[in-house]
Amino acid sequence: MTEQEQADLEGQVAELRSELEGCKTQLLDAHQMSAVGQLMASIVHEINTPIGSILSNNQVGARSLEMLHGLLEKAQAEDTSPPPKSTKILSTLLTLAEVDKIACERIIAVVRGLKTFVGGHGAEYVKSNINEILDNALKLAHCEYRRRVEVETEFGELPEVECEPHQIGQVFLNLLVNAGHAIEGEGKVVVKSEVDGEDIHVSIADNGSGISPEHQKKIFSTGFTTKAVGIGTGLGLAISRDIIEDRHGGSIGFESEFGKGTTFHIRIPVSRAADENAQK
Repeated sequence: MTEQEQADLEGQVAELRSELEGCKTQLLDAHQMSAVGQLMASIVHEINTPIGSILSNNQVGARSLEMLHGLLEKAQAEDTSPPPKSTKILSTLLTLAEVDKIACERIIAVVRGLKTFVGGHGAEYVKSNINEILDNALKLAHCEYRRRVEVETEFGELPEVECEPHQIGQVFLNLLVNAGHAIEGEGKVVVKSEVDGEDIHVSIADNGSGISPEHQKKIFSTGFTTKAVGIGTGLGLAISRDIIEDRHGGSIGFESEFGKGTTFHIRIPVSRAADENAQK
């Protein structure tokens, strides 16, 4: 093979690698939108409930203000002190305001989690708070869990990690939603984070159905899913492995006992330097 032929071949390989990378990014985006679409009904329900509360409180508040206005006008016209009823109305208005504040905070939490998740893929890796990414993913997963699944968190003190936060958030949400789907009826999910050497170790455990021995070797395979048609794409875990291992130099694995539950373990290097050295 001549030097020119060798150069042409290397150029073709580089072009194919670039195209493959582009396809991976498009696949990540497509799966992300699919995951959001599957969550959307739950997200709408989660937001609709506090909005309904705010609207109801607004109507009660408007009527209360009208009554209070009338009482104060009458007291002013008669040059007397406001009646005791006005104090009760003020107390009611303060209570409604506090309830509305809680409702707004719930809506903001869901929207913030969604915004973080669909923020897009950035080429630049930035220092990020893994606990914050986990918390945002949990806010979205809560829309799926509602009151059916209890969530317990044990977040350790973590240094910031050089990562692509939107991709890491996608992995966490994939695993959290899968954990909820593995639980029939009521159950529990435990999420932990800690420093483990040069890595951040995150574990997501559920007490659901577990993974059967014959399926355990296949779960990271592209297209493999045990979920019903229309629920699972067979891409979530394959993409999660690509994000953690290929794009961040970390590792993802699991331990599972059929009928008792599954725990996924994600390890992410604290620094890009540790990541790059591990890949050499």
